[in-house]
Amino acid sequence: MMPSQLQSITEASKLLETKDLQDRLKKIKLLILDVDGVLTDGRIFWLESQGWTRYFNVKDGYGLVLLRKSGVQIAVISGGDSKDVRFRMKFLKIQHVFLGDEAKLKALDKIQKTTGFDYEAMAFIGDDLYDIPIIEKVGFSATVPHAVPEVKNKVHYITENHGGWGAVREVADAIRAARANEH
Repeated sequence: MMPSQLQSITEASKLLETKDLQDRLKKIKLLILDVDGVLTDGRIFWLESQGWTRYFNVKDGYGLVLLRKSGVQIAVISGGDSKDVRFRMKFLKIQHVFLGDEAKLKALDKIQKTTGFDYEAMAFIGDDLYDIPIIEKVGFSATVPHAVPEVKNKVHYITENHGGWGAVREVADAIRAARANEH
């Protein structure tokens, strides 16, 4: 690991250790994710035999596996719907998957009813205008550096890492660390 990368991780950790953010992260029982721009870098490409597809980050995926094993549920809410996303969510054993509806609050309400969790116990990572209604409702919200300004102005935290390049892992690790410090 290069010194600049190590410094970025250390700086991000310090941001997540502020009392307000730690108090929010300790309460999290469910992490909700947008897909394009968060779990991916937002690019799509065409494979003749498969159609549109995306790149997913293995470290983000492993971070979600570790988070799930620590007792935190995972959900995905995305306005898009595609075979590659469905396959990735199934592979990662994501409990709650809502695809193909830009009215994301409907999915959030279904998740709340299914889990029984208060919104304060939910975290969300989103990056675009459709995500703002959820950002305004959950106990902890984050976005990525390339998010639209309206989202950046609403969230509790902007990740050091970009979407598709470790942003999800950064938040997942912070939630695990905060919850571990609570017990």
